[in-house]
Amino acid sequence: MITKDGYRGAMARLAAAVNVVTTDGPAGRGGFTASAVCSVTDDPPTLIVCVNLASRQNEIIRANRVLCVNTLAADQTDIATLFSTKELPIEQRFAVGHWSALATGSPVLDDAIAAFDCKVVERLERGTHSVIFCEVQAVRVRTDGEPLLYLDRRYRGIGAPLAELD
Repeated sequence: MITKDGYRGAMARLAAAVNVVTTDGPAGRGGFTASAVCSVTDDPPTLIVCVNLASRQNEIIRANRVLCVNTLAADQTDIATLFSTKELPIEQRFAVGHWSALATGSPVLDDAIAAFDCKVVERLERGTHSVIFCEVQAVRVRTDGEPLLYLDRRYRGIGAPLAELD
């Protein structure tokens, strides 16, 4: 039987993009740092975001029914840290960076590597987390810069690229 610590240790070796997930609507503005984001399909364009059931942000997204996944650049660790600090008021989180909106009204970080503006179409609950299926309504892509990664429980850049594969 696998232990919780064994599973968490193995997951720490799974490199993931660092994202700030934001929302705005009737329940107010919200946002948190997440690495549990994944593409589902491109027809219709859909991704999933996983968020802890105990998180206040989970309830804000549930009420607003929209969100934006902002994929951070390697030089945006300050934003990742702000949005992962639970005690920090939401206004202070959004005080850093330049924010705008696309289709849903969710905050979009203007210099994110990529932004996926979404409406929530389905939710599942498994263990300690909600799995939120999101249909992408608009995207914004930055063509320069490297993404910020999370590996071994710390932020990292990509580093030197590997030789191109044939």
